Amino acid sequence: MMDDDIKRDGIELPAAAAEMEPVRVPSVAEGGTPVAGSALSQEELDALTPEIVKALKTVYDPEIPSDIFELGLIYNIDISDNRDVTILMTLTAPGCPVAGEMPIWVENAVSAVPGVSGCKATITFDPPWDQSRMSDEARLALNMF
Repeated sequence: MMDDDIKRDGIELPAAAAEMEPVRVPSVAEGGTPVAGSALSQEELDALTPEIVKALKTVYDPEIPSDIFELGLIYNIDISDNRDVTILMTLTAPGCPVAGEMPIWVENAVSAVPGVSGCKATITFDPPWDQSRMSDEARLALNMF
């Protein structure tokens, strides 16, 4: 994890995501600490985290040769007690030709992770995506240094 990255609900997000308020699912508090009485332990969250990120990294915008996680399109990830995953994401532009399909791709990829019972991806454009949300890996892939 880079020094300027943050950790929210056990999922590492680019530092630019720190400006966003998390979408809250009652079972998981900001920072990945289970709420008292939560059915998920920190160990379970820690085990799901890399697998969810790995699944997100299989989803690509067809017009950009970098995955949506590294592009900074994932704003927030929450995991509920029953292992339902809620993802708040954006697109590079409101007129993206795959706007109706990409959330389905995300939901299918994350739902296939062992231990995840389901996934719901929601698109937002507030705040709008910009290139500052991209990781160094995405910048390198797109030759944007």
